[in-house]
Amino acid sequence: MQTAVYPGSFDPVTNGHLDIIERASRLYDRLVIGVLDNSSKSPVFSAAVRAEMLRDVTSHLENVEVDTFSGLLVDFASAKKAEVIVKGLRTVADFEYEFQMALLNKALNSHYETVFMMTDTKYSYISSSMVKEVAKYHGDLTGFVPQILIDRIREKF
Repeated sequence: MQTAVYPGSFDPVTNGHLDIIERASRLYDRLVIGVLDNSSKSPVFSAAVRAEMLRDVTSHLENVEVDTFSGLLVDFASAKKAEVIVKGLRTVADFEYEFQMALLNKALNSHYETVFMMTDTKYSYISSSMVKEVAKYHGDLTGFVPQILIDRIREKF
């Protein structure tokens, strides 16, 4: 059984994230979504709430589980007995950053391969930062985030 880890901050989860999750869940026997709890950042939603939102939007995917983590990604992947790290890409800028992270992870633990997946082009401009900006100014979030999360995100703003 092959297990993959898809890490991120998911603050909040977007339709682009969900696109990667759904497609990766078809490629691997088990997909663990790792919600990063980074103490050096100030997310809008707590790691527990972000994980709960991800569980809500992935409940239809039987081989997907969600957990939070802090610290090194390779340690989380090891704890989950994963063989692969999945990273979603929207742009070339994403690739440059994620490529460096993949090399770092490989240096920390040569066991892990990083697989890059391009999001569907219809989501390539969507980021969690953009979603927060639109929500801050009470814009329409339809099409940017899963419909079941819109009210929850609006409440935060």
